[in-house]
Amino acid sequence: MKKYGILLVNLFLLQCKSAEKISPSCYQGKLVLQGICMNDVIEAVNKDIDTSQVAVNWKNPTTGKSYQHVFALASTCTFPPNIKEGDSFTFKIVNPPKENTCAQCQAYSPTPSKKLYIEICP
Repeated sequence: MKKYGILLVNLFLLQCKSAEKISPSCYQGKLVLQGICMNDVIEAVNKDIDTSQVAVNWKNPTTGKSYQHVFALASTCTFPPNIKEGDSFTFKIVNPPKENTCAQCQAYSPTPSKKLYIEICP
């Protein structure tokens, strides 16, 4: 009976480990540039993202620094404020919302031409 108890505990532990894996629809991202007025630039770290959706190579005209596999944040109303420049996170690409109901300032900060609406994965 003790053997079966240990086996059950091991099965539960394995189940917990597999739940920690990133969902197949989620990507690993990094906030590489936190611009003024949510003009943020995000890098798709794991590179398996569709390259037609990101700027494969982008050079910031202000600093001259180059970035690979990046996009501008389009979902400024829902992006968590606790994610700061240099932070890594997982995200999924979502459809644009029907309405953007948050106030947005119009100050300019350079971003890539490719923009994505994203949602943070749990």
